[in-house]
Amino acid sequence: MATQEITTSRRGHVTLHPLSSGGGRNRGARLPATGTSAAADATEATPAVITRTAWTRPAAAVFTVGWGANMFASVLQVYRGNLSGFQVNALFGAYALGLIPALLVMARVSDRLGRRRVLLAALLLSALGSAVILFSGGAFGTILAGRILVGVSAGSAFGPGTAWIKDLSDTAKTAGGGAGVGARRSAVALTAGFAFGPLLSGVIVQWLPSPETTAYLVHIALVALTLPMVWRASESALPAAGRRGHSSKSGDGPMKVLTSRLFLTAVLPTAPWVFGAATVSLAALPVLVPLGGYGAVGGGLVAAVTLGSGIAVQPWARRLTRHSAAAPFRVGMAAVVSGLLAAAVTVATGSLLLLLVTAVVLGSAYGLLLVSGLQLAESLAGPRNISSVIAVFYSLTYVGFAFPVLVQVLGKLWGPVPVLVAASALAVGALATTLIAWPARRTSRTGV
Repeated sequence: MATQEITTSRRGHVTLHPLSSGGGRNRGARLPATGTSAAADATEATPAVITRTAWTRPAAAVFTVGWGANMFASVLQVYRGNLSGFQVNALFGAYALGLIPALLVMARVSDRLGRRRVLLAALLLSALGSAVILFSGGAFGTILAGRILVGVSAGSAFGPGTAWIKDLSDTAKTAGGGAGVGARRSAVALTAGFAFGPLLSGVIVQWLPSPETTAYLVHIALVALTLPMVWRASESALPAAGRRGHSSKSGDGPMKVLTSRLFLTAVLPTAPWVFGAATVSLAALPVLVPLGGYGAVGGGLVAAVTLGSGIAVQPWARRLTRHSAAAPFRVGMAAVVSGLLAAAVTVATGSLLLLLVTAVVLGSAYGLLLVSGLQLAESLAGPRNISSVIAVFYSLTYVGFAFPVLVQVLGKLWGPVPVLVAASALAVGALATTLIAWPARRTSRTGV
């Protein structure tokens, strides 16, 4: 937890001052002073005043870990000559093997130990994973181990990091932020890391010497720059509240949230399509559509267009939510259906222009479903359950990382075009579940 100084005014108020690394202090919240025990309770229960930009520090950690996780989309071009197509796609999605267990475990750990400690450990693991791949010599087993380590770091960062960003955004009461600002900031930080990682790495792989070394050194250096930012980040008292068992929704444990009608009919069916849509675009299509001699930078560009579209669409997602809680889910799933059909045509024709159009559509679907899913998960969970519910949401989204492997494997049996068309039919089924979640007569701005 952040170090705090407690001072008492003449009027008998306790003021909490977070100490910066230089020993400075900010104005704090005042509480009635009733002795040492009250001061101790204030330190644990009342967060220090948080600046409006405090959320950018944990966001930087999420960005950096996301960079390290997704830069492989471009770097894997280096290994295509020595590994099979199945191995390449398996390596891209393998980090989910470490990510999903870490998501589910580290959410609770961050509630007990604090967000900062977990995010610092996640950054170190991210750098370690890059170092393992750096010294792998192209061996499949070693790269696989490094990717799993990267997955553990991602699972340790994304759930607690998202909760921390929301904590700081809510505490700071940012002007103009409104409801759901924490979810949008988390989604932007994650997506930006996912986008810039493969884009810059693609440039490195395409034009710089020793790309399998340089790309990972850049990420390790980025981790080194981010660590001191997170070390000095403010931390609210919500984790401590979680330890005491208080929640704004008394009696609502994680299982009650996870078995609610809205979660089962809106979040559960649509969450796998978050990364399902994104990875079909940035991992499957660059393999299925010939990119000529620009495979690395072309793959990085497709990834950047996909994820950049996911960022660009999020203000629209906010406006859709104001109209109806169901709208971003339904528009997002409609974009998945359209994007998969466009992907089938892209593979059949080999059109590079259509590839970029498909990347925009599937990226928009990713952005809509990610931010709307996070907002709904946060609204269903109270402060005590938010880390656990977000962890489950992210775990469901990462099921989508299996989609490129399925396209690769099933495409050998029936061809990639029929597989993509069949996937669009499955997406129609997920779209239909949103009609159950929000029947027409009950659809409202609050979604309940």
